[in-house]
Amino acid sequence: MAPSQIQIATSSLQRLLKEEASYYKEQEQQEARIQKLEKQDPATSADSDGNQAFLLKQERRALDETKAVIPALRERITSAREKLESLLDTASTDEERNTAFDVLKAAKEAQKDDPIAGQ
Repeated sequence: MAPSQIQIATSSLQRLLKEEASYYKEQEQQEARIQKLEKQDPATSADSDGNQAFLLKQERRALDETKAVIPALRERITSAREKLESLLDTASTDEERNTAFDVLKAAKEAQKDDPIAGQ
């Protein structure tokens, strides 16, 4: 049996929430690497061939790219959340409805600090 529309919407929202969490984790890791590189003394670091400035530039670029992805991802989460909310009445079982409610709750919690999506 093919999955229902509400099951597809629920799975989609779950996937987007996981993706958002991974981007935030990646952002934290990149910020930590940048701080570590900034604290290193270029003369005493193991990478004393002048490559530290390049590595720092690359890490900052990667951080900027990660930060650029997050707003678009939040918009996709908001859209998926709204779609799932509109499909709640189509749930054929209590299990489908409860799963959808749980995912919606997680989405709202994840976006509570977003001034646009947290509404």
